[in-house]
Order: sequence, then structure tokens, then C-alpha cells
Amino acid sequence: RENVIHLCNPHLEKMKEDILYHFALGTGTHDFPALFGDVKFVCVGGSPSRMKAFTAYIAEELGLGSPGCDYPNICAGTDRYAMYKVGPVLSVSHGMGIPSISIMLHELIKLLYHAKCSNITIIRIGTSGGIGLEPGSVVITRQSVDATFKPQLEQVVLGKTVIRSTNLDEQLTRELMQCSKEIGQFNTVIGNTMCTLDFYEGQGRLDGAICLYDEEEKLQYLRKAYDSGVRNIEMESSVFAAMCNLSGVKAAVVCVTLLNRLEGDQISSSHDVLVEYQQRPQKLVGYFIKKCLGK
Repeated sequence: RENVIHLCNPHLEKMKEDILYHFALGTGTHDFPALFGDVKFVCVGGSPSRMKAFTAYIAEELGLGSPGCDYPNICAGTDRYAMYKVGPVLSVSHGMGIPSISIMLHELIKLLYHAKCSNITIIRIGTSGGIGLEPGSVVITRQSVDATFKPQLEQVVLGKTVIRSTNLDEQLTRELMQCSKEIGQFNTVIGNTMCTLDFYEGQGRLDGAICLYDEEEKLQYLRKAYDSGVRNIEMESSVFAAMCNLSGVKAAVVCVTLLNRLEGDQISSSHDVLVEYQQRPQKLVGYFIKKCLGK
């Protein structure tokens, strides 16, 4: 059965044209079904350069591109986000933090709807701070939790607080974990991911411009997070999970940990080591896509 994108907005049907402003695309100027109708997998991540690198990687893995081939930025008309496409895979940057990824997702979900895409899988690949894990470990998110460890996104709409679920697709999570076992190259765990509104105080760091708590208070908080099932911390997963849930899209979050926050706050690994770490979610998701496509 085809699983189509569900839009929770009846107002869109009354619009003659839908301008996706932050993508510099619009239904009046672009043929969405022709451009994107064959998309089955969407991978999103914070950095434009990382998503371009992922495009080159997945193109080679799928045998759809030659080494050194350049891929044009579909959103070249704006500097907000970058978008690349190779075969059935769309690769999109989302910036940093809940506000940035939420704007991107509103327009991405509408793009997939206008393109009449079906059976879509969206995966966020990124970096994170680990809790109780060796740096370089990959975390597949079971559910995103807020800074009080609740599996929810709290959002104010028209002055009223709205609570939305942040669970992710259980079957997809298991499939990704199985893929990691088959690869056998790096430690991978399934755990909760804490999504915060801030990189410094919101994550209990001691190295920001402002810090009004001591190291023991920080460690108590992080140990409490670990005991609740949290294995990593980032800043996008809650709204990502909530919006994909509302749109009926299978979604997963796969992030590598760059450090163990129980041992420090600053990333000290060398550039080359960090580059290799950042490739691990790409390898896992690339393997999953190849497996799904029978390649």
C-alpha cells in the first residue's frame, strides 16, 4: 500500500500557488512531480557541505555518479538551505536548532506532497554529544526527549501551549540497527536523544559565556539523563520527530557522538578523527538505502 504525505493544513488547498520561500522554489515556477516525484529517501543534516558530501557518497554507493562529479544545489537561489538530489535520494541541510530545522521541514514536507511522493523515509544524520558512550559511537534514536526527559515537543501556537509526540518509527530503528550489525565497523546503540534549545547552558556545559552552576550539579544532571535512557544530546530531533509523525512519514535520527559529556565539554579529537566520526552515520544510512534498493 502506498503511504502518501499527509498535510495537516486545509488552507493549502485554496492556494493557487505555493511558494517555498526558503528553498527558492514554487509550484508556479517548478514542476515538482518531474523534479522530485521519484524520491523515496530524504536525508537531512545541519551543514550544507556535509549534505553535499553525503550526496557524492550515496551516488557512488548506488552507482549513479562518477568520482569527482559535481552536484548542483537545487536551492541555489537562496542561502538559507542547500538541497541536492541523486536518483531516489534527496539530501537537504537544515541548519542548527529547532527553529531552523522546523522551517526547513515545513517546506520539505510540502515539496514532497506537491511532488506526489509516496513511501518516503526521512533520516536525520548528524553529530551529537554522547552520555556514557565512547566518542565515535552511533546512536539511533528510540524517542526524542526534552531537557526534563519527557518524550514530547512543547510548542506555543496562537498563544496556547501544544504538546506533540516525539516517538520515532520502531521498525525503521530496528532495521537501521541490523544494518549496523551487518557493517560491523563501529559501536551503535539504540537510546533516547535529548533535544535542547541551546548548546551551552541547555546542555549543562561549563564552558559557555554564562554558567551559574558547578561541575557536580552538571554531572548530577547528566547522570540523571543517562539513568532515564538518554544516550546523546543534540538540538533538532524533537521537532523533526513531531513533524514527521503529523505528516505520516517514517523517520529516524542517526547521530554520531563526538565526545562523552561525562568526561568533559570541549571536543578535543583531531580534525581527521572527527571527519571519520562524521562519516559513520553516512555509512550506516547509505548501507540501509542500498539494502532497501536491493543493491
